[in-house]
Amino acid sequence: MAAIKAVNSKAQVARAQAALAVNICAARGLQDVLRTNLGPKGTMKMLVSGAGDIKLTKDGNVLLHEMQIQHPTASLIAKVATAQDDITGDGTTSNVLIIGELLKQADLYISEGLHPRIIAEGFQAAKIKALEVLEEVKIKKEMKREILLDVARTSLQTKVHAELADVLIEAVVDSVLAVRRPGYPIDLFMVEIMEMKHKSETDTKLIRGLVLDHGARHPDMKKRVEDAFILTCNVSLEYEKTEVSSGFFYKTAEEKEKLVKAERKFIEDRLQKIIDLKDRVCAQSNKGFVVINQKGIDPFSLDTLAKHGIVALRRAKRRNMERLSLACGGMAVNSLEDLNVDCLGHAGLVHECTLGEEKFTFIEACVNPRSVTLLVKGPNKHTLTQIKDAIRDGLRAIKNAIEDGCVVPGAGAVEVAIAEALVNYKHSIKGRARLGVQAFADALLIIPKVLAQNSGFDLQEMLVKVQAEHSESKQPVGIDLDTAR
Repeated sequence: MAAIKAVNSKAQVARAQAALAVNICAARGLQDVLRTNLGPKGTMKMLVSGAGDIKLTKDGNVLLHEMQIQHPTASLIAKVATAQDDITGDGTTSNVLIIGELLKQADLYISEGLHPRIIAEGFQAAKIKALEVLEEVKIKKEMKREILLDVARTSLQTKVHAELADVLIEAVVDSVLAVRRPGYPIDLFMVEIMEMKHKSETDTKLIRGLVLDHGARHPDMKKRVEDAFILTCNVSLEYEKTEVSSGFFYKTAEEKEKLVKAERKFIEDRLQKIIDLKDRVCAQSNKGFVVINQKGIDPFSLDTLAKHGIVALRRAKRRNMERLSLACGGMAVNSLEDLNVDCLGHAGLVHECTLGEEKFTFIEACVNPRSVTLLVKGPNKHTLTQIKDAIRDGLRAIKNAIEDGCVVPGAGAVEVAIAEALVNYKHSIKGRARLGVQAFADALLIIPKVLAQNSGFDLQEMLVKVQAEHSESKQPVGIDLDTAR
């Protein structure tokens, strides 16, 4: 200890019981911050950064990411909880509560002289038994839409208010079902989350297609096209400079004029191929034709396309190119040499929406789209961020339910069932390690306790009711947070 002080006079040294007490205190402090978040009746937290930025949330993952945690043990617990959220999409607050309660229960026995190693042995035995009980409690089901709606409701109602959750539930479930392909992993990147600061949060909806955050760049192009063919391409329709530095010397003005015409003809030939394809597929019909290009389109080319009734969007984001093909069909082309009808997708409606200085292009009414957009609306940035965080958690919860093919009852039912099983199991453990099993069982009950407390009920009374009902019925029993039953 003296050596450490000699190296760093400001170092704080804690040994044995003092170090353990500091770590347990840090875990319980983090638990106290997050415990009021748990469940649909949990309260919101307002985070204010040093720059004055405000964030409203009751998502444990967001809180742990945004909080500036100094204590190493508390920081480690936060990293464990956020790692779980990255994998499963939820359970951050529950994770922190259980860890804090495990240490609290362990501290009760340690203060009576029980060695931490004995507690750890009991925890390990209890963990193995808890996983066995979890396998018995889980319910295998065919993941139909009704089951997925319940899964989404459980996840979303803990993040946003009930009225908004009812709006989001169907949109989130339908978006995952739309991008789901039998035999393939579910790719949630095919669900675009687009935010629009407009109207209220309950106007959030699912677009069975794509929403682009830009519009056409020519005033004469149509703002609304029905029954449209979609050409998705990554072809330059503007003059591009050479990749290496180069220069030209002209003998006469005529030579310069010839070079300009040659450059223009190169672009015009590309435009003509698009126009010819449009004339071929739209001949003698009122169908529209839309070009969405990842690269640039110069003003002259835009004017030419507009004269032929073609709507063109330039500088589309790279991530949207694959989504466009999956939503509308067809394929994204990198060359116009072999352009044919098979390259085209189709959308029932393409229209442009102007909101202030921003433009949005909606590509809707696609047939069996495998990429969709969740259009998040809200009056301010705080609301939009909160909804986006909730949607991401809901999407991952549904994805996990589909991939696992099973669900477990909520409202503290699983924790109560495991706790009772551990109480019965501890009699088979020899020695003082059974005290660790008892501590583990008591720690799991923090979930139903906090759910009842956050709902304004007497936590001890509710816990006794649930445990009695579970013992009688031998079925998982949770807490009804509306009726206190």
